[in-house]
Amino acid sequence: MDTVKLGIIGIGNMGTNHVKSILEGKVPELTITAVADQNESRRAWGKEQLPESVAIFTEGKDLIASGACEAVLIAVPHYQHPDLTIDALEHGLHVLCEKPAGVYTKQVREMNDVAKKCDRVFAMMFNQRTNCIYRKMHEMVTGGELGAIKRVNWIVTDWYRTQSYYDSGSWRATWDGEGGGVLLNQCPHNMDLLQWICGMPSKVMAFCHNGKWHDIEVEDDVTAYLEYPNGATGVFVTTTADAPGTNRFEITLEMGKLVCENDKLTLYKLSENERTFCKTAKGGFDTPECTITEVETDGINEQHVGVMKAFAGTILHNTPLIAEGQEGIYGLTLSNAMHLSSWLKKEIELPFEEDLFLEELNKRRKTSRKKEGSGVVFDTSGSY
Repeated sequence: MDTVKLGIIGIGNMGTNHVKSILEGKVPELTITAVADQNESRRAWGKEQLPESVAIFTEGKDLIASGACEAVLIAVPHYQHPDLTIDALEHGLHVLCEKPAGVYTKQVREMNDVAKKCDRVFAMMFNQRTNCIYRKMHEMVTGGELGAIKRVNWIVTDWYRTQSYYDSGSWRATWDGEGGGVLLNQCPHNMDLLQWICGMPSKVMAFCHNGKWHDIEVEDDVTAYLEYPNGATGVFVTTTADAPGTNRFEITLEMGKLVCENDKLTLYKLSENERTFCKTAKGGFDTPECTITEVETDGINEQHVGVMKAFAGTILHNTPLIAEGQEGIYGLTLSNAMHLSSWLKKEIELPFEEDLFLEELNKRRKTSRKKEGSGVVFDTSGSY
C-alpha cells in the first residue's frame, strides 16, 4: 500500500497523541518520517519512541526544507500555525493544521490566499466534525427539513482544566504566547461546529472574564449573545472551571427542536410549522402536537484518527477531507468577534475591522507576562 510520508511539527500534548495513533497503525496510509520540537526533552522522547529512520529537528522550518516528507501535521502554539502552513505549502507540501487556524483572522486570511494558489491538500484538524451526532445535526439543519433556525443555545462547560494544566507551558494562557484562553484553545471545535451547523451570525455581544477561576491572564469564562441574519438569536456559554461540566447544544427551528446532550440526539418534531400554527390556531394557549424521538446515527466517531485518515485519503485517492483548511477562518472569526466585543464593551457586527482587532490584541501582547513552563506533557486521550 502506498503511504504518505508525514512530518509532525510539535510533539507536545496533541502532537504526541498523533504520533502514538500512527505508530499503533490506526492511520495505515500515513508513515512518520520526521518530527520537530523546540523542546529538547520532547526531541529526546522522539529518539526513544520513534524508529531510527525518523529525522528529528529542532525547528519546523528546517523539517519543511529537509525533503524528508511529503506532508506535515502542525501541532505547535497557535501564532505559528499560519507561518508554518504558508512555508510548507510554498515548499510543495500538503498540510494538516491543528486548531485554531491562527490567532487573528488577518493572519489566517493571508494563509488562505496562499493555499488558494497551491495545488496541495490543506486540511484543518476539526475532529469534532467526525462525531456522528454533530454530523447528523449538520445534515438535518442544513437539509431544511426542520425549517429555519429560530434559536441556538450551547452551554459547553465540560472543558475542565486545572492550574497545573495552565502551568505546563510557558506559552499557555498568555496573550503573547497563545493569543487567548478557552475560546482559542478548547472552543475552536465549538466555534467551528456552530458555524458549520447553524451558519455565521451577523452580530456578537460577549462577556469574557480573564483569569476568573485560574491564575492566568486570558479568558476562562465566557457568555456570548449572537444574532443571525434571519433574526434568529443564540447564546454561547463556556468555561474551563466547572466541575462537573455540562455540554448541551440545543437548536430550535420552525418544525421543532434538536437537543444534543449526553451523547444522544433528541428530536422534538412538531406536526406543523410553528410559524403557520401561531398565525392560524384559534385558541390562545394551543400548542402544536409534538413527537419526541432519539435520532439514529451511524455511530461512527473517529475523532483525530478520522481526520488523519481523510487527509491521507485525499492525497492518495482524491477522497473528501473532513474539513478544508480554508474553513478555519470562520470559527476564528466568531472567537475574534467575541474577544473584540468584550474588549470594547459593545456589540460587534460581522465582518468586523480586522486591523482594529489586531491593534487591541497587540495592546495585550505588550503587557503579557513571561512565565516558565513546567514542561509536563499530558495524555490528551478522552479530553475532547
